[in-house]
Amino acid sequence: MTNASYLIRSASLLGNTTADILVADGIITAVGENLTADVVGDATVIDAAGLVALPGMVDLHTHLREPGREDAETVETGTRAAALGGFTAVHAMANSSPVADTAGVVEQVHTLGRESGWVDVRPVGAVTVGLAGKQLAELGAMADSRARVRVFSDDGICVSDPVLMRRALEYVKAFDGVIAQHAQEPRLTEGAQMNEGKVSAVLGLAGWPAVAEESIIARDVLLAQHVGSRLHVCHVSTAGSVEIIRWAKERGINVTAEVTPHHLLLTEELVRSYNPVYKVNPPLRADADVHALRAALADGTIDIVGTDHAPHPGEAKECEWASAAMGMTGLETALSVVQDAMIETGLMSWADFARVTSTTPAAIGQLADQGRPLEVGEPANIVLIDPAARWNVDPSAMATKGRNSPFAGMELPGKVVATFFRGHPTVLDGVLNTPYRYESN
Repeated sequence: MTNASYLIRSASLLGNTTADILVADGIITAVGENLTADVVGDATVIDAAGLVALPGMVDLHTHLREPGREDAETVETGTRAAALGGFTAVHAMANSSPVADTAGVVEQVHTLGRESGWVDVRPVGAVTVGLAGKQLAELGAMADSRARVRVFSDDGICVSDPVLMRRALEYVKAFDGVIAQHAQEPRLTEGAQMNEGKVSAVLGLAGWPAVAEESIIARDVLLAQHVGSRLHVCHVSTAGSVEIIRWAKERGINVTAEVTPHHLLLTEELVRSYNPVYKVNPPLRADADVHALRAALADGTIDIVGTDHAPHPGEAKECEWASAAMGMTGLETALSVVQDAMIETGLMSWADFARVTSTTPAAIGQLADQGRPLEVGEPANIVLIDPAARWNVDPSAMATKGRNSPFAGMELPGKVVATFFRGHPTVLDGVLNTPYRYESN
């Protein structure tokens, strides 16, 4: 816990009005222009002139790898990266080893998150035992555990059996949970290496058709409508997927969707280099898909940005394309990439940014203390960013263990200056400060 108080002076709230923010005992206690000494007391002053203040970012899609794959990432290193990226909460995907398919494993991840203290770590429970797609995992036990799991996903593997998917959607209704689907029809993507199209034909790489994603989304929105349950579509990547989700929302189906930063900025053209850093699931798509995704995020068809932060050890990427693992790091670059793709292009404001990176993902994940407005009485989960800053991406300087950033060497806009988690500054002046410490674990 924290008993310290901080005065964030002259910040631009959501990029709009300028105000001071007083933080004490983990809560925003005052907001206004030129707060006086009798209000501020002996608070530590942080000069935020020229900085934008936003609610702490929330990631619904992070791979922390622990337990079992500590060579790729740990909860400690991943949450350090998250804090540096402006996040105050992350959802840890279930494809660890052992898989997070029991109350015991999700509680282990939850405990590791509290011990690290950099961000709020919420485990995502597996939908099926061992991610094998044969029988439902302990959904109720995970929901009732100390980790209070509300998001379930076999991410990395599609729940392809329609009967099993229906049963999962029915089951989570009991506690208002959500099934987050990795939409990929397995038979249509056997041996696939990149987006199916002209570039794959030229390169001689097995293509990954858009319909493999779109067919599963179409099936699942109809299943969600049939059983009256909540569906979340992970990492949407095609223009056709956008149209199906828009159709579903127009009919009142309870579906939400996410897009990754890399799918908002990068295209299949990068695969011409045969650099495995660009190998990802779902694959980088065509330029037309990128623009469709941007438009959908701007108009609300796609609800949120999820990083799909997927660190790998060096040997998993420093090899020939066909043997390389799929995945990219994203926690420390997400803010800048979204600023580049959505704000610098005029498609979104900083208030919109807060909606898709904080408020809505917190609501989907049922995180009551996250994604809250910057108002008196609200939890002090805050990020301060310098929108005018420019920086060059150097994976070797990152906190994550993964060096597989597709943005390596790129100049990006925007930089996190400070992150406050539960009123405690985990990041100050752009570098890690100290973690938040809970009263007890």
